[in-house]
This record gives sequence, C-alpha cells and structure tokens, in this order.
Amino acid sequence: MNPELPAGIEKNFPLARLTTVRTGGPADFFARPETQDHLVELLAWAKEFGTTVGVIGSGSNLLVADDGFRGLAMKLGGALTAVERDGSHLLCGGGARLPSAAGKTPTWGLSGLEFGINIPGTVGGAVRMNANAYGGQLAEVLEWVEVSTATGTERRTPDAFNFVYRNSNLTEGEIVSRASFALTPGDPEEIKATLASMRDRRRDAQPSGIKTFGSTFKNPDDPRAEGRSAGQLLEAAGCRGLEVGGARFSEKHANFVENMGEATTADVLALMAEGRRRVKEKFGVELEPEVQVLGDVAVPGWQS
Repeated sequence: MNPELPAGIEKNFPLARLTTVRTGGPADFFARPETQDHLVELLAWAKEFGTTVGVIGSGSNLLVADDGFRGLAMKLGGALTAVERDGSHLLCGGGARLPSAAGKTPTWGLSGLEFGINIPGTVGGAVRMNANAYGGQLAEVLEWVEVSTATGTERRTPDAFNFVYRNSNLTEGEIVSRASFALTPGDPEEIKATLASMRDRRRDAQPSGIKTFGSTFKNPDDPRAEGRSAGQLLEAAGCRGLEVGGARFSEKHANFVENMGEATTADVLALMAEGRRRVKEKFGVELEPEVQVLGDVAVPGWQS
C-alpha cells in the first residue's frame, strides 16, 4: 500500500543529524508541522494508515535505531516553536526549546522557570518527561497544556498527566503542541544572575561542544546507592572514560555518553549495557535508562 502523502512529508529522511549524539538511520517519513491544524492532519493520516509516530525535540536524549525508524518522525516548527508573554504567563509552542524560553524571562521580569536553562530539550519533551533540574520542577509552574491528537487539540491541566519522576502518561499519538507557564514577577537582574549561575554550574559539571548523549541513566532511589547519583555510581564502578566502539562515557561526567566520531547506536547501547553491568556487580544497584528511542532499539534495563 502506498497511501497518498499529506503536504510536507519527506521520505527516507536522515535522523542522525537531528540528535545530539549523531547516530541512527533514516525515517520512512518525516515532517515539520508549523501549526496545530497541520499537526492534527499528520496525526490523522498516520492513524488511518497504521503508521507509527515519533516526535523529535532537541534530540538531546534520543537514540535512533541504526536501521532507522519505520514510521512518521516529526519535528515541530513555525508557530509551534513560538515563545510569548501574556502578563505573568509564558506561552510556548511544544517545539520551543526550554533553555530559550527560560532565557527570555529576565527581559519580562518573570521568575519561576530559571531551572529550564539547564534542560536541553523542548517544552513538549519537558512535559512528556516531567523535566526538572537544580531543584526546579516543571509541574510547579505548568498552568495548562494543549495536546494534539488525530482527532484534534484539547487543553489539559497538569493533574491530568499523572506526573512521576521523569515521566507522564502521554502516549504515542499525543503531542504537546502548546503550554502555558504561570510565573511570578521578579527583579530582572536577579533572574539574569540566577540564569548565569545555573549555566556556569552546568558548564563546569557536564561535557559540551561535542557530540554527546544527555543523561544516560536516572538517578536511583535504591538505598544501596547510598544517595549517590547515577554518574557517581558509574564513576566508582570504573566507567569514566570507558569506550565501546566509537562511544565512551565522558571523562567529565560518567553519566554522559560521547560519540568520538563514528559511533553507532549499537555502540552506545553496548556501552550502556557494560556500565549498567559494572554498577550492578559493584553495588547491586540496577540503573534505569533515561532515554527516548525511535525505531527498534533494545535499551539495556528496559527488558529487565
């Protein structure tokens, strides 16, 4: 079957360049919807023909299968990336980058989203994954979310998402297309100083300027971890700088995977598996992956 494609869909689109780690194969179909109406049209087409849907945000925590994605991959654009002020509210498209949204708040004297400067993803991805960083919680400032599906767009309140650590109840075919954050008036210079301090903390602690995968494993709540983060456990298990194929755990932060040049997704997965094995062997702690995937990707820990 070769269904007629809606406007804006490309075939065999290379996805590696849309991820920060730069691995993976092409998508059968790809589109950049710029309005909610176009997004709904694409989702309806995919549902009609039984086509799997995946959304690419900033690509900072995404692994694409080496043989690609047998479905429709989308990256939101146009109005779906806009950031606007409405009084003390910040209205953001689902494709807006959260650091960019946070970076605009000093100009408007709005406080509450400073932590977003250190979350390298989109607003939609942040909602889906209930993102948090440096003590800030997305759910605390989220006012409402517009979710687009094959049947239209509806507005939901935060309590509809059943937020838990690094997750929500959003399913395939439910795409965050717009969100509103309820912020509080603050001193622009103080907000600017907080943002600068947070940027510095991230720059000092995490690798930058290279092809890298975001945080690889969730911080465990297992008492055997004794309060240590995933990165600290990996380092203590001898994983800092560990290499498999073209992938390695960063010398700067052991919970970050770097592509040294020609890494494949298979290399990244094998490295994750070895890191997880070492931590399990040394501490008895089962690290859980903190990744999104497109395609047939067997992530170590998801099957355990």
